[in-house]
Amino acid sequence: MNTVADLKNGERFKVKRVALAKEVGKRLADMGFTAGAEGVVIRCALLRDPLEVRICGYNVSIRRSEARGIAIEG
Repeated sequence: MNTVADLKNGERFKVKRVALAKEVGKRLADMGFTAGAEGVVIRCALLRDPLEVRICGYNVSIRRSEARGIAIEG
C-alpha cells in the first residue's frame, strides 16, 4: 500500500482512504484528506518529519506517522 509518507518533495497524490482511527483520522478528514482529494508534497523537514502538504488549496503540516495512515492511489 502506498502512503503519503512514501512520497518525495513535489510529488502529487490522490487520497484513496484514511486508515487512522478516532480523533486523528477525523481531524485529517476535516482538513481535506478524504477519498478522491488531490494534493502535493511541498517539503519535508530536515529529519523527514513533519511533511508539508498542500491539499484543498492550503498547506498542512502532518507527522510522518500520520502520513503513513493516508493511503494513496498508484
